[in-house]
Amino acid sequence: MHRSGFAILLLLGGFLLGRWLSWPTSEVAQADDQTAVQPGLSGLTAEEHRNVAVYEQANRGVVNISTRIARSDSFFLSVSVAEGSGSGSVLDRRGSILTNLHVVEGAREIHVTLFNNERFEARLLGADPENDIAVLRIDAPAEMLHPISLGDSASLKVGQKIFAIGNPFGLERTMSTGIISSLNRQIPARSRRTIKSIIQIDAALNQGNSGGPLLDSQASLIGMNTAIATSTGDNAGIGFAIPANTIRRVVPQLIQNGRVVRPTIGITRVYESGRGLVVINVTPDGPAERAGIRGLPTNRRSIYRGGLRWREDERSVDSADVIVSVDGQPVRSADDLLSIIELKSAGEAVLLQVDRAGKNLPIQVVLGAGD
Repeated sequence: MHRSGFAILLLLGGFLLGRWLSWPTSEVAQADDQTAVQPGLSGLTAEEHRNVAVYEQANRGVVNISTRIARSDSFFLSVSVAEGSGSGSVLDRRGSILTNLHVVEGAREIHVTLFNNERFEARLLGADPENDIAVLRIDAPAEMLHPISLGDSASLKVGQKIFAIGNPFGLERTMSTGIISSLNRQIPARSRRTIKSIIQIDAALNQGNSGGPLLDSQASLIGMNTAIATSTGDNAGIGFAIPANTIRRVVPQLIQNGRVVRPTIGITRVYESGRGLVVINVTPDGPAERAGIRGLPTNRRSIYRGGLRWREDERSVDSADVIVSVDGQPVRSADDLLSIIELKSAGEAVLLQVDRAGKNLPIQVVLGAGD
């Protein structure tokens, strides 16, 4: 970790879901401030009643995840076992559990402990490294599983009150409160890509909170707590959560396929320039080439060095297409391009504005299915 400034520190970790826009909801009804009041709580303020109501509705859907990872030295002379812990949320009564991939990545053993201290062995159902999302599956009785309802992260506002429940330092089902500090942040993923649309919060998060739910005042899951910005490893009041709408898009594929089947545009390499993205290579007979997108042509010429004949590639960037925008959104980096494409589906068309030798051309590309 860099010593200067803040560093993004991933918190140590330490079926098909009905229809596309639906999610299993908790059987606990969403209560208003009056119905949420419990006997013996009449001395609490309205805000305290709301805090209690959120916790009562959601806490049984928060799980503790413990892992064991075997590590060997470089010569395989010895093997050590490292233990980790994290948090998760119950998605459905089939035993699907949402968490961060970094909580369970490389684990030899994964166990999930429910609200009633019942412990179950878990298996990894699917993972998406691009968004640090994983889904586990446990064989638990349905009556022990209390799914947390999924909210809509598109309607979030800066200043909105939020609640985080997790297992910091192994302290099970701990709740902290705060507000949304900012929206549309970006944090790096392990794949060297960027996770976008991140929610920034000021609620206290610490090691073991990873994978736990971020909730709104109706106890709906609006995000998954994922990382903190810190220079010491402990909470500094800046936390980050993956938004619910990203989870909504990714999780059904992980449950059905074990991975995310992303659409592809058939462009394998681009060069960033002041005008846009210069297309270097396209997939032969791929979506972009079929639509007429031109990559960087290669011309071979013969040269002589020391009496020997060599073949050399001669390329001119000026002869390649330059992608200026996709569906009206400017693209300045490969990450910009991929982020737009990944919101689409295979078979869907996108409109590229292309600069070709100084002429602005609209080109429609029908996306294919990638790996």
